[in-house]
Amino acid sequence: MSLIRDCLDALLHPSAQYDALTRARHRAFMAPRLLGSLAALASFPVFLAMRGAPTATEVAAFAWLTAPILLSWFLSRTGRYEGAHVLSSLALAGLVMTIAAPTGGITSFAAVWLIVIPIEAALSASRRVVAFAFALAMICAALLSVLGHYHVLPPADPAVAANSMLVGFGVVSAIFYAAGLAFGAESLARTSVALLYVEEDRYRLLAHNMSDVLSRHSRNGAVRFISPAAEIMLGVPASRLLGHGLFDRVHVADRPAYLTALSDAARGGESRSVEFRLRRDAAWSQGGGTDFIWVEMRCRPLDQAAADADAEVVAVIRDITERKTQEQALEQARNAAEQADASKTRFLATMSHELRTPLNAIIGFSEMIAQEDVLGLDAARRKEYAQLINDSGQHLLSVVNGILDMSKMESGNFEISPEPFAPRPALLNCCNLMALKARESGVDLVTRVADDLPNLNGDPRAFKQIVLNLVSNAIKFTERGGKVTVSAAVEGSRLVLRVSDTGVGIAADDLKRIGDPFFQAGKTYQRRHEGTGLGLSIVKGLVGLHNGELNVESKVGEGTTVSVALPLAFTPQAASEPSSNVSTLKPALRSGLQEQAQQVKKSA
Repeated sequence: MSLIRDCLDALLHPSAQYDALTRARHRAFMAPRLLGSLAALASFPVFLAMRGAPTATEVAAFAWLTAPILLSWFLSRTGRYEGAHVLSSLALAGLVMTIAAPTGGITSFAAVWLIVIPIEAALSASRRVVAFAFALAMICAALLSVLGHYHVLPPADPAVAANSMLVGFGVVSAIFYAAGLAFGAESLARTSVALLYVEEDRYRLLAHNMSDVLSRHSRNGAVRFISPAAEIMLGVPASRLLGHGLFDRVHVADRPAYLTALSDAARGGESRSVEFRLRRDAAWSQGGGTDFIWVEMRCRPLDQAAADADAEVVAVIRDITERKTQEQALEQARNAAEQADASKTRFLATMSHELRTPLNAIIGFSEMIAQEDVLGLDAARRKEYAQLINDSGQHLLSVVNGILDMSKMESGNFEISPEPFAPRPALLNCCNLMALKARESGVDLVTRVADDLPNLNGDPRAFKQIVLNLVSNAIKFTERGGKVTVSAAVEGSRLVLRVSDTGVGIAADDLKRIGDPFFQAGKTYQRRHEGTGLGLSIVKGLVGLHNGELNVESKVGEGTTVSVALPLAFTPQAASEPSSNVSTLKPALRSGLQEQAQQVKKSA
């Protein structure tokens, strides 16, 4: 049997070599024709021995048996399966007409073969070929009937017509041929089913082993099938996701988009894509609790010809959490770059004024002192100019020191030396230092510090810098006649320092940015108060180095209260990362200092 199959496969057209079902159909067409023709031709000598000299009809019938061989050759050379079936129907109809015409017409034993013509055409799996074969058989039957009715056909040989052996041979041969066709049809059906199972197994294997989730949905979103990959993705058995189990895991905010995509795909007949979040069980989440992952679902109608009410949608769901994380990281990096650029712009705008003004004073007054003979300066005027030069230099030094302190804190190189010290004397000393500035500004400075404040473990120098910056800021932003109150008390295990003023206050939009390097409330180029905007940033950094907390409360026109909470028993860490409070300084500081240095050189 395998030898016959191998011989048939060698005769197949190349177009039928790569498809199992097409190959089976070509074999089913060629095998019975070749074997039947060869068997009939092999029996011709036996027929001659039994019958003697054949008649012209018998010779024509046996000669016609070569037609199936020619048809098999035609299919082998061209691969045109439907065309071969059409030629086969014509050949069989011609053979039947050749035998039936001289042997009784429609009453001939050969006429029964007309019913085989459409049966044989059924193997083509083509409606056009079957319709053609049926019409051909009916035409042949009608033609034999009409010609017999009008006695156009030659009279049948009574011996042949009465020969029951010939009649039986015609009927039996037709039955055998029809049975062969039936077995061929059954073989093709078995081959089709086997191939269907193979394809299903392939797709099932693909669905079970691919990382993406395959699912089939009704139009309302209910899941009718979902691949086992969902268990790996969501940590639940696939059976729990059937029906509305998957929908229940969609994030509430994403459910409208999820249902809209499925409905549009079912109604519109086109592919749809949607991104949404799915809840993943605790056993599979990294943090040990329930979390959400981002997925992308591409869906399209399963059958575009189905009615809208019965339309199903097939979808492919892919985990895109990593991509979303990268997009968020990219967005954060972009925002950080924009903030760094804004910090640079603020730095240049602020430093241009803070550095140019004292530099111009130093250069101008020093030139005047150098030309005292020409200008006729007296001793009092020279002393005044020298004091102005000194004041400008001190201002420059404070600006540079502030920038250096911020740079050190940002890079993690700002070292604090914690030690136990009494905070009350340090606080009073700072307030005394700022009392002169408060009187010159017409501001009432009030200090309320408890006498029994316990010792604080921290850096005394940093503590004084915190107090001086807070009090200096409060005085600077308080109008003449206003009041600044400094208080300190122990709350739990922390020392809480509060500096309140009745100054201009801070708008709600600017309040969340207070503490950023070089930022002052209000428009950068229309500031009413001098300063670099580093004071509160330095305070924020120093408080962070002490593991403390900084809180700012303010209302425009009513004043501001800054609260600093420092732990009484501060223990420094062995290694600390750069403070996040000054994370936006580094790019602005580097590029800004370079540009500012160039501007200072030009102004000098």
